[in-house]
Amino acid sequence: MRTALTKLKLPSDVTLEFAGSSDAAKAAALELAQHCGIALLLISVLLAFALGTRNAALVLCSTPFALIGGLAVAWFTGKLLSIGALVGFVTLFGIAARNAILLLAHFDHSDIDVAETSVSQRMLAATYARFTPIFLTALVTALALVPLALESGEAGREVQGPMAQVILGGLVTSTLLNLLIFPWLLAFFGSQNEGGGNVSPPPPIAPA
Repeated sequence: MRTALTKLKLPSDVTLEFAGSSDAAKAAALELAQHCGIALLLISVLLAFALGTRNAALVLCSTPFALIGGLAVAWFTGKLLSIGALVGFVTLFGIAARNAILLLAHFDHSDIDVAETSVSQRMLAATYARFTPIFLTALVTALALVPLALESGEAGREVQGPMAQVILGGLVTSTLLNLLIFPWLLAFFGSQNEGGGNVSPPPPIAPA
């Protein structure tokens, strides 16, 4: 069919071009990947300014925890380079960074007297204190995404379905590894306690 169409005699001001949804999807995925790369670079710079170089590096070290589950699900479903999967990976980056910042903030600003507390004790205290908010946030998010993930093959779910599946896979590994491995990274590398490099805790609420 394409060979026959190329033999058509067209007017000089008319051109023939072959296109389809597959080409458009590839171009959109490539453009999204480029924008994501720029966004992640800017986020890394902002984290370095807000938390300090060492703390920002520790937060970024937590992102592979989420990507492991997302990549596994995307590879298993065969939608590794789909637009929905790429959006899911960006979301996982934010989830992993948020969990790491929660642990880092409590590690730096523990109510326990730091001078009389070992690093391992501070690590366990931070993990214990942040376990409930991190776990419940992941659980509620997962429950909201389950219907989208199960309906991934239906019409109209071409983007939302793969996105939900990738986020679900990343939530599992991110939650587990952030609670099990990231505290040990804090204990091993410590944190940066220089001016402008701390994660400030929220101000106390004044009693009425």
